[in-house]
Amino acid sequence: MPHLRIALKILGILLTLFSGTLLLPLAVSWLYDDGVLVVFKDTFLLIFSVGVLLWIPFARDQTEMHIKDGFLVTFLFYLALGLVGALPFIQVTQIEITVADAIFESFSGLTTTGATVLTGLDQLPPSLLFYRQQLQWLGGMGIIVLAVAILPMLGIGGMQLYRAETPGPVKDSKLTPRIKQTALALWSIYIGLTAACAFGYWVAGMSLFDAICHSFSTVAIGGFSTHDASIGYFNSAAIESIAVVFMVLSGVNFGLHFFALNDRSFTHYFKDEEVVFYLSILGIAVITVTVILLLQSDREFIEALRASVFQVVSIFTTTGFVTEDFSTWPSLLPYVIFFGAFTGACAGSTGGGIKVMRVLLICKQGLRETYRLIHPNAIFPIKLNKRPVPNRIVEAIWGYFAIYVLAFLFMHLAMIACGLDFTSAFSAVGASINNLGPGLADVAAHYGDISDPAKLILCFAMILGRLEIFTLLVLFTPMFWRR
Repeated sequence: MPHLRIALKILGILLTLFSGTLLLPLAVSWLYDDGVLVVFKDTFLLIFSVGVLLWIPFARDQTEMHIKDGFLVTFLFYLALGLVGALPFIQVTQIEITVADAIFESFSGLTTTGATVLTGLDQLPPSLLFYRQQLQWLGGMGIIVLAVAILPMLGIGGMQLYRAETPGPVKDSKLTPRIKQTALALWSIYIGLTAACAFGYWVAGMSLFDAICHSFSTVAIGGFSTHDASIGYFNSAAIESIAVVFMVLSGVNFGLHFFALNDRSFTHYFKDEEVVFYLSILGIAVITVTVILLLQSDREFIEALRASVFQVVSIFTTTGFVTEDFSTWPSLLPYVIFFGAFTGACAGSTGGGIKVMRVLLICKQGLRETYRLIHPNAIFPIKLNKRPVPNRIVEAIWGYFAIYVLAFLFMHLAMIACGLDFTSAFSAVGASINNLGPGLADVAAHYGDISDPAKLILCFAMILGRLEIFTLLVLFTPMFWRR
């Protein structure tokens, strides 16, 4: 049974830390004098107070933290942050949205989904736009991973949180001997990529404000924008090229970035089967989409290639930026592009989806079963990067996939019960559980027209996808609560 006292203590610390991030949009509001400074001031004071009140009663508690506590803290923190993160959206008078809308927008940002209920972004206060982008940036690598670099200083172990939050099927490996150093290494790379992306956008023609905001959502693979037209607002091949480069980089396992920088060698990328498979999927999809666009539309080759590269990379990595409405593209293209998000990005990246590594190992398992039909008595080990993969990992991946499909079907039916048509419901759940953002049909542009119960279901799907399903569902098992 998890220790509720240690969970509340850590939750209080994390909420207190998060309240400090509200000082940035507060500063932006003061700089632009956009009239919502008091909103962020009040929100900061409220979240800070709640955090301190949760921490003080258990400040002297020295209970050792276990893996169950890590799962509970991760869920409680995402739930609490999603709820308190909605406060600025509720208070800003320039937008008129329901509480469910505000919660949806908050969870969408925190989980880097990028689905939005807001329209007229170009007229919103700059500080609120900055806040949306910052939510995605903090959620990109996971605020928990940042916190484990600080919690050890307070006498609280962090490895349990790291296992619970870090995306990907293999969570026990650490880049450095100490979890604190691992978290700092990951965040150093994350901040470095963000700074480089912002600089590239600025050089390519974005304003400094837009460059910073879009770098947040690009490296986080989030997809929020400061404009209704997303990246299409700029109509710039240079900006789109920079976005493509950093979306691809952010979709790669950050552990590989660490080893590449540490050894000053790019060979790690090309020796990794997951990255090769990831790049191969993107390449094949780009070629396929480009050919179909050329055959079934009146586009020139360069125009078709430009549109294809950007939308394939954006959707396949689950970023969700758009330059045009791909749902209106001819033939099967909208479905080809949308289904690419189910594979998603690499394990250990900021992207969503099932993850490339899981898909790769499922394919290898399928080939192994085919070989066994031909040679029933032969032994065919599944290998990844020339190393045998333990059967328990393959079994875990199939278990994950089975639960993923079941959860998807139940939520799809629930969305249909809320009044959505089949395609809209399917794409809304797919876009949410894969942390993608844009869907098809009625949710291609935004999610503002669906009912409040449907939005709350999608919030659950977002958390389910962000926490890789088991981290959340384990809380609903009787065994978790037994001593």
